[in-house]
Amino acid sequence: MTTRWESDTPPVHPAITARGWIRVILRAVCLAVLVFGGLVILLLVRLIERPLYGLHRPMTPYITQFVCRNALRILGLRLQVTGRPMTGQGAIVANHTSWLDIFVLNASKRIYFVSKSEVAGWPGIGWLARSTGTVFVVRNPAQAKAQTRLFEDRLHAGHKLLFFPEGTSTDGQQVLPFKTTLFQSFLSPGIKNDIAVQPVSVIYHAPAGGDLRFYGWWGDTSFGAHLVETLAPAKQGWVDVIYHPPLPVADFTNRKALALACETAVRKGHAAGQGTG
Repeated sequence: MTTRWESDTPPVHPAITARGWIRVILRAVCLAVLVFGGLVILLLVRLIERPLYGLHRPMTPYITQFVCRNALRILGLRLQVTGRPMTGQGAIVANHTSWLDIFVLNASKRIYFVSKSEVAGWPGIGWLARSTGTVFVVRNPAQAKAQTRLFEDRLHAGHKLLFFPEGTSTDGQQVLPFKTTLFQSFLSPGIKNDIAVQPVSVIYHAPAGGDLRFYGWWGDTSFGAHLVETLAPAKQGWVDVIYHPPLPVADFTNRKALALACETAVRKGHAAGQGTG
């Protein structure tokens, strides 16, 4: 079991050819039109949805899912889903490889991400995150009670909250130990008997002949560089998303036990998806 994240040198990708740059430009333009066009539509629908339904979002998550599914088509990244996304109230936890996880996980299930508060201020990405209902958390013990109430409100509204307990993205070839802090909110007496946490394993498979870590985004690699490298190949790989059985929170006495059970399921599915389990 990996006990500590030691990032080695990211893979060296072959120089991008002229045709590769054409693919980068075409795919980037199509993605921009799709994402920001979808955002405009979402915001317009939200103007009607919010006063009618408040915290509930019966329509806009379908727009997000449509955008993410078609983004994967533009990229040429095939999505294979195994298992059944839960229908009851609760949260989802998954291993974290790349910014691609946002498209992959939204495409297979209508969810709301949980993210660190700093992301809200990032140019472009922060705007998208806020518009799609991302829950922002502050790393401050003084905010713990307010954060728990926020989670309770969102979960009781039927929102499926998704977060990455590893706390960082990786090379995609391993699962890091899960941090337990956010699991504590799910053990609140106001929700623990009503919800479950569903572990999800996400396994990326590189394009034929490519480095196994091709889709991983970690270390000092900038978003722009990784985006270009991801858009360039003529033929992409694929990604497996494995939904494991939901774990009723009431079955666990503390956050460490719940986090360990989730980590074990994700790690086992990840290893099996890589053919090493």
